[in-house]
Amino acid sequence: MSVFSCTSVTKYNEQRLSLIPPEKLREDVDFTYLKLQEMHPKLNWYISKEELDFKFDSLKTTITKPLTPTQFYFKLQPVIAKIREGHLSLRIPAKRFSKKEIRALKNKKGLFGRFEYHVKGDHLYFIENKDSIQNIKPGTELLSINNVPVSDYLKKYRELISSDGYNKTFYPYYLKDVFFNFFVAEKGIMDSAKIETLYNNERQILTLKRETKDKKDLEKDKAEKKRSPEKKLNDYVVSTSSYNRNFKFLDKDSTIAYMKIKSFSRSFADRFYKESFAKIKNAESSYLIIDIRENYGGSLYEINQLYSYLAPEPFVLIKPSQLASRVTPLKTNYFKTSNPLQYAYKSLTYPGYFLYQAFNVYKGKDGIAYYKMKENKSTKPKDNAFKGKVYVLINGGSFSASSIISSKLKFDQRVTLVGEETGGANDGTVAGFYSYQKLPNSKIDLPIGLLLVQPNITFENKQKGVVPDVEINENMQDIIDKKDVQLDWVKNDIQRLKDSKVEN
Repeated sequence: MSVFSCTSVTKYNEQRLSLIPPEKLREDVDFTYLKLQEMHPKLNWYISKEELDFKFDSLKTTITKPLTPTQFYFKLQPVIAKIREGHLSLRIPAKRFSKKEIRALKNKKGLFGRFEYHVKGDHLYFIENKDSIQNIKPGTELLSINNVPVSDYLKKYRELISSDGYNKTFYPYYLKDVFFNFFVAEKGIMDSAKIETLYNNERQILTLKRETKDKKDLEKDKAEKKRSPEKKLNDYVVSTSSYNRNFKFLDKDSTIAYMKIKSFSRSFADRFYKESFAKIKNAESSYLIIDIRENYGGSLYEINQLYSYLAPEPFVLIKPSQLASRVTPLKTNYFKTSNPLQYAYKSLTYPGYFLYQAFNVYKGKDGIAYYKMKENKSTKPKDNAFKGKVYVLINGGSFSASSIISSKLKFDQRVTLVGEETGGANDGTVAGFYSYQKLPNSKIDLPIGLLLVQPNITFENKQKGVVPDVEINENMQDIIDKKDVQLDWVKNDIQRLKDSKVEN
């Protein structure tokens, strides 16, 4: 198996660096557009067919010389981004590493990954430097990397991503998270880099170096991988050294409950919500704050569970899920990434999977194919569903499932939304499960979402995100000072409500 894996990595990396003739690349453009038309259930939601035809045709005229898969990615992905469907994106053909290379990297600290960043327009700032690397202070702007302006990279990479529709708040959040993913895929992993910075009108030239981890660092890595009951319940993520979920009371008398959810991962979700809402009930809390800022989404099952602890009556979370055709659920690459043993097992279970997928597809009265999901059906509230005042914190990093639950809660007038417009659309998105297509010549992966997932609301067709009831924007200085102006507004509003009750 290890020899096969090593050969596979070598072969992939060789192909990744090979030059592909222009006529073959144009074939990949046609293949991409054909598969999107065949499988995507809402391809022309934000762009007309005529305009999209023109963009794909125009792209082909620009391909006049051989390109590597990575170079081709940077030409094709900006066209796909014009579809304005945030889940739809080519997988960037980044270098793959052998087990030996992975082990070597694990023994070294990150080069750029040890900082936290903030994007504003065409500017990238350091906002956190826990290890005091090169004494770079929060608020310092990163001007260039190896003499190339960072603004050039930001403009280039911004063209590769899209939110749902015409939302503008998603870009700075997502771009700060993926900037160095794009950079490394394009430039490779570096052991050092010369950077130019700007702080208080003073420019500096610094050299960042990838350091070897000491014994203390390696022991910390090992400890973080151990799964304690707390880590399981709160869904600990080793790569970020943080919990996906947190619950606490914000005051001594436990009247204000606070729930931070970074991702709807589903892992241990049932237990987390069951225990958290039991604590809320036992404490007789009057207020609940649910924080889903910078939560890129995840499981529909989990948001349905969460909603069942907030709903005053039976509810249906999402509308029937539309498909491009009745056969697309059968094109989900059931055998994808299977080793020989897994392939043999899946071969035995495939007939059951095939029947399950086929059984869940039905034709609506409108002649459109739909897919049955639990979240399409009525769900009863939990016995200990919270009946008090609920605030939900949102921002441009609230995407996908975060936007769906925000949209539904707002429509049902169950909560007060505070913060920024969400990065995901108010009226839904295309995701669910995927068909993983591989472009025949460049071998780039193209995952295509097969389900139109929309909250069970009356649509406004504004082609934007979920707009908060109370808009509170934070600036970079707030972030540097660790001043949470959005949460502070909620706390002040709760105090106002408490004071008015005392007066009455």
